[in-house]
Amino acid sequence: VSKAVEKLGAGEIMLNCIDMDGQCKGYDHALMKAVSDAVTIPVIASSGAGKESHFSDVFSETNVQAALAAGMFHRKEVEISVVKKHMAD
Repeated sequence: VSKAVEKLGAGEIMLNCIDMDGQCKGYDHALMKAVSDAVTIPVIASSGAGKESHFSDVFSETNVQAALAAGMFHRKEVEISVVKKHMAD
């Protein structure tokens, strides 16, 4: 499917793993890697972040170009500034 949407002209893929959504256990690296390796357009990892290391992990273990999170910030479990500092280190 990812190759098909790229061929149809998609500029990026926001990849949401519904099984990881809200779990706060990290992104689905196998899925993120499979899709990001299959296409040339940017892939955005979504669903699963629960701590700052989940961001560095998904970047080091896959080829995604971006990662997003919402719940952990809305629930104030992790501050955005903590993630930014972690990524800068």
